[in-house]
Amino acid sequence: QVQVVESGGGLVQPGGSLRLSCAASGSAFSIYAMGWYRQAPGKQRELVAASTSGGTTNYADSVKGRFTISRDNAKNTVYLQMSSLKAEDTAVYFCYATRTITTFWGQGTQVTVSS
Repeated sequence: QVQVVESGGGLVQPGGSLRLSCAASGSAFSIYAMGWYRQAPGKQRELVAASTSGGTTNYADSVKGRFTISRDNAKNTVYLQMSSLKAEDTAVYFCYATRTITTFWGQGTQVTVSS
């Protein structure tokens, strides 16, 4: 079993920055992909950014140029640096870690962008 724990959410003003962190622990060997989804009230969960152990990254069009995903494979940790935040970025952000065919999820961390 793999435990996934996020941290770093909070309230930020429009145009501000925030950094999310996510650590996978437990039987966290051979984790291939880690990344972030988000879910805003009344909307479906959507992919924000993804990272593979080989260094490939993928971003939602809505966050390209503003968000950056980075990863420390040795620590099974992934980060999401969010800049130029907008009100529409407000959501619960969920971290995931994929090992072989199984995906493990964190509990989520709230990000609120408001003045």
